Amino acid sequence: MTTVGIDAVEIRTGNLKLDLPETFAPEKGEDPEKYTKGLGLHASSFPDVYEDIVTMGANAAKRLMDRKGLEPDDIGRIDVATESAFDHSKPASTYIAGCLEDVYEGDFHHANKGERKFACVAGTQAVDDAVNWIQAGKNRGRAALVIATDTALYERGDSGEATQGAGAVAMLIDEDPSLTSVDPVQGFGSADETDFLKPNQQFPSVDGKRSMQVYLARMREALQDVESQRDLHPDDFAVVPFHIPFPGMVRKGAALGFRHISRGTDVEEELAEEIGMQPRREDFEDDEAFRDALTEYTDDLTGTDRYREWYDRTVEPTLGISRHVGNWYTGSVHLARASALKEAREGGRDLDDAEMMVCSYGSGAQAEIHIETVQPGWEEEIAQLNVDEQLRARKDITFAEYEQIHEVHNYDETTDIDAFTTPEEEFVFDGWGRMGERKYTYVE
Repeated sequence: MTTVGIDAVEIRTGNLKLDLPETFAPEKGEDPEKYTKGLGLHASSFPDVYEDIVTMGANAAKRLMDRKGLEPDDIGRIDVATESAFDHSKPASTYIAGCLEDVYEGDFHHANKGERKFACVAGTQAVDDAVNWIQAGKNRGRAALVIATDTALYERGDSGEATQGAGAVAMLIDEDPSLTSVDPVQGFGSADETDFLKPNQQFPSVDGKRSMQVYLARMREALQDVESQRDLHPDDFAVVPFHIPFPGMVRKGAALGFRHISRGTDVEEELAEEIGMQPRREDFEDDEAFRDALTEYTDDLTGTDRYREWYDRTVEPTLGISRHVGNWYTGSVHLARASALKEAREGGRDLDDAEMMVCSYGSGAQAEIHIETVQPGWEEEIAQLNVDEQLRARKDITFAEYEQIHEVHNYDETTDIDAFTTPEEEFVFDGWGRMGERKYTYVE
């Protein structure tokens, strides 16, 4: 089978920064450590007045195409994953293609375009679609462009307000990829759930406690599905990126994952002298007693040196960027992958041919876990990221400015405030067309 996967990646963050411990916490009258240690977040990224899911996606895609030397004819598919869409018919991919056609010769008229929706897992689903399209031989030598782009904003005062963020991840899916290959093994956990939804509204309705329970339940099912295809062991994987609503939630997912894939292995036996064997359902009279025992075991597990070493090696490196930008919905797990590879390169860690277990999740609800293999030469590709420069260049906004910009991105045409930054060499939102469509232009 042809090796297919992620050949290149680009990241685009919003141009504004809200400092959580210094700016947000004092206004809320709360301890800054609630955010930095509890949630694991230091700052959120926000789009300026002239930014939205289209501009961030198009800007990421343009930088990717420029440095890879691509023209529109090289792209046979453009898939956009988002849960921040502003049109129920016209997909964001057509807007992004239109932006790119304004700056390149040629067009994308023969490229298939679409918009994927399944909460935060849609970005991974779009990658799957692109990989399958190429492996089916339908690409005619062309690559696919997958763009995960979102403004992850909540109602003011909502419990999720501190986890907000905005940005885009653009990925080039192609044969003989430079970054990671997507392997055939994948597992799913899916059920009809009401934990997070947006019924004709921009800001979500969220049942936070329920969402955490559903997240863990679907992840467990996806792991079981993977295990039906191959054996799993904690030491199989050099990197384990999770969907990151906030880093604190990943700690729970990682603990569940490690506990599950260490069951019945030498790792469980190694830990038995310290914390005992894992509880088995057959040893308990009812489900509640079993769940209580699992919770106690998991708490003990996360305190062991063996678990901490695994977490620090495989999961902690995936959180670096997210701590400073917040939740990016569909782009979150792809930001995690890039963060881990970036840290590995900077630390001189050899990941050639190493396996990565990618754990994606979308409310509503579905988890997908699949395996990727890091390709030799990945360092050269990941070195092209300029995310550090973008983070440093963001304007640090006041709380009053945050209140203003928050309302702009409810797609309210009547909101009219001046931009906080000056656009340069980027696509920008440029007003409304005759049918209520959003218009865009490129600023030199």
